Amino acid sequence: MADETPKIQILKGAASDLSAATYQIHDESHTIGNALRWMLMKNPKVEFCGYSVPHPSENHINMRIQMYDGLSSLAALLQALKDLDDLCVTIDDAYTYSLRNDNYERWDEKS
Repeated sequence: MADETPKIQILKGAASDLSAATYQIHDESHTIGNALRWMLMKNPKVEFCGYSVPHPSENHINMRIQMYDGLSSLAALLQALKDLDDLCVTIDDAYTYSLRNDNYERWDEKS
């Protein structure tokens, strides 16, 4: 039976307009938490963003987002996820291009 837990859940205590909310992101760790926090803080409409790993044996992070002017923290989270994905694609493309086209010393692997 597959796990029915959604990837992202909104925890209790969120503002009714989602201008401030804590999101629990399952099966993630500091790796995505810190990168996502960085991306969210680049948005000038985000007042506060922080994340925590509640316990090392729990496989999720809690991401708190508070917005200025009653804007939706969920919209900001989804945009940050898209922007982070776009950034990763751009980095991968640049790395692949450089690896194929730049002049690097290469060693042939001999068995």
